[in-house]
Amino acid sequence: MKRNMFATVRRYEGVQDPEAAAKKVNEVFVPLISALPGFVEYVWINLGNGAMISITTFETLSEAIDANEKARDWVKDRLSSILAPSIRTEAGS
Repeated sequence: MKRNMFATVRRYEGVQDPEAAAKKVNEVFVPLISALPGFVEYVWINLGNGAMISITTFETLSEAIDANEKARDWVKDRLSSILAPSIRTEAGS
């Protein structure tokens, strides 16, 4: 049976300390986002040269949208000193 899923891809550039950003994401953000309803998977990719991408997958579009809002607020409140705001966010199925 085919199952639809919805993913959000965020790209960050100008990350001054990729290791510190990855550590904080893994220790604090992943437990937060993975506890949300419909969570499927979270991937954090260091592209090098201060660029990073995150991919979050949820079962429904509404769950993905809710997670996007929580992620945006969390990055703004907790990672603004390490991670610039996402320069591009795309969601789709």
